[in-house]
Amino acid sequence: MYIQIMEQIKRLVAQGDWPAGEKVPSIRELAVATQVSVITVKRAYQELERAGVIITRHGIGSFVAGHKDLGDQIMKDEIDQHLLKAIQQAKSYGVTIETLLERIKTLSDDPSGGDHE
Repeated sequence: MYIQIMEQIKRLVAQGDWPAGEKVPSIRELAVATQVSVITVKRAYQELERAGVIITRHGIGSFVAGHKDLGDQIMKDEIDQHLLKAIQQAKSYGVTIETLLERIKTLSDDPSGGDHE
């Protein structure tokens, strides 16, 4: 569950909904809002701090880190993770990188994958 919280927060930052420097809900506030335990939210916040997404100032609260390109970096990292999974899957099927790139091109031109019934 903490991973889902982390992903949602990263998505909000990447999309610009939570800009750098913005105060994020307290651990207790988010726990109540998401109906999960304080421990779960605390773990998500700790992991987000380790990843440099948020910073916590004891006694003041947690804030979106002030990196100017943080949203772009989060987006790039997320896309890279998906692409690495696709590459690994393609390799396991014996698909070449060239074929995978052609498939990506086809899907970007026609999101239905060219399957018209």
